[in-house]
Amino acid sequence: MTDTAATQASPAHLYLASASPRRRELLTQIGLAHEVLLVPAPPGEDEPQHPGESAADYVQRTARDKALRGRDWMRDRDLPRLPLLAADTTVILAGLVLGKPVDRDDAARILRTLSGAAHEVRTAVAVWTGDQLLEAVSITEVRMRALTDDEIGRYCDSGEPFGKAGAYGIQGLAGAFISHIAGSYTGVMGLPVFETANLLRAAGIQVP
Repeated sequence: MTDTAATQASPAHLYLASASPRRRELLTQIGLAHEVLLVPAPPGEDEPQHPGESAADYVQRTARDKALRGRDWMRDRDLPRLPLLAADTTVILAGLVLGKPVDRDDAARILRTLSGAAHEVRTAVAVWTGDQLLEAVSITEVRMRALTDDEIGRYCDSGEPFGKAGAYGIQGLAGAFISHIAGSYTGVMGLPVFETANLLRAAGIQVP
């Protein structure tokens, strides 16, 4: 297995320390050639929160940790020293983190919790460049309409909830469940384009 996976034919501007296809699509959308670093992640769907750690601190720490693991992976393999981008997305309801579901029952439980409620989606972005770490956070309020048990069951059967924070993907079938959004749509997808572009410019990358 190779350490990197090329996503563009043109020379890469940066490494992406994430296997998320949505983050790859959003970087491509803004014209940034990149390579994915296949950095092993800790076991489990989500990294655990530390005792006493707030949801806001948790998402920033996990993005930072991903960037630092990617930095070490790059250095250990003597890869070209490109800027490295990492991100983490967390769905928060009443201060509680609603992570990626571990199975169908867990996905249904999370969706019932979000049904008819407003929640917060935070995506933290971290860029390692040279010897510094640049960070930003996107905060978006999202309201999901009330869902029936049948709707939740059909959505779980689609397979879409799995691998996604909060058990839904706004860019997919669940877009029909969202009645209101205030903030960054791309942040809810997993990579806030505005904040990311600003960080990459600060890292010396020209963003179209």
